[in-house]
Amino acid sequence: EDFLYYGDSANAPYGTRTPEEVIDLTKKDVDFLLERGAKAIVVACNTATSVAIRELREEYEKKDIPVMAPVYRNVPKDIPVIGIEPALKPAVLAKEHSKVVVMATPMTLSQTKFNSMLHVYEDEANIIKMPCPGLVEYIEGGMLEGPVLDEYLEKQFEPYEKSEIDAVVLGCTHYPLVKDEIQKHLPGVAIYDGGFGTAKQTRKRLTECGLLSGKESGGEVKIFNSKNTEDVLELSRRLLNL
Repeated sequence: EDFLYYGDSANAPYGTRTPEEVIDLTKKDVDFLLERGAKAIVVACNTATSVAIRELREEYEKKDIPVMAPVYRNVPKDIPVIGIEPALKPAVLAKEHSKVVVMATPMTLSQTKFNSMLHVYEDEANIIKMPCPGLVEYIEGGMLEGPVLDEYLEKQFEPYEKSEIDAVVLGCTHYPLVKDEIQKHLPGVAIYDGGFGTAKQTRKRLTECGLLSGKESGGEVKIFNSKNTEDVLELSRRLLNL
């Protein structure tokens, strides 16, 4: 598949904004991508998924929107909208009566969507919510390692007995970019994120809607960012290994 990647760095982080702001910004992000030919939308942000996914599906999945990718040009289609959520289920089920720490933005942890999922598994594990204000800003600034990040992570885990933690769930799509640094503070602890599950769901929805590209070779990735400076575009390419 070909991918259009849009990072809204000018308005990041979403996790410290109001729900109304997140919904408005996310709709603008989707419109930006649809104008450039997107045939499906992946909301690759836990905060935006938690806050805005229902509104997005009501607005975009239920309407006939012309898909502008060449093979589907001018063919009315509903737009599949795929969200992401913390990989809590595999983390909880990996071990009986486990102690699971969920790292996420304050907004994600406060939303009904996450707390409904938490209630499903709260009898099977000791699930600890760990808000991580400021971590997105470090990553957006290109800080993926070093003493400042080490000090931040050490302070985050300071209240807990590390030897008792069985799993960590990365509940923000920025956090896998510092997974190795988190692992250093928790050697031997399993770390989960929702990226693979989201990729599987995206393929499933594209298949259901008859929208798979059918190409034998790999697609291309185009990077866009609301800041649109060469520095932030280069950072995006570096973070995504492009």
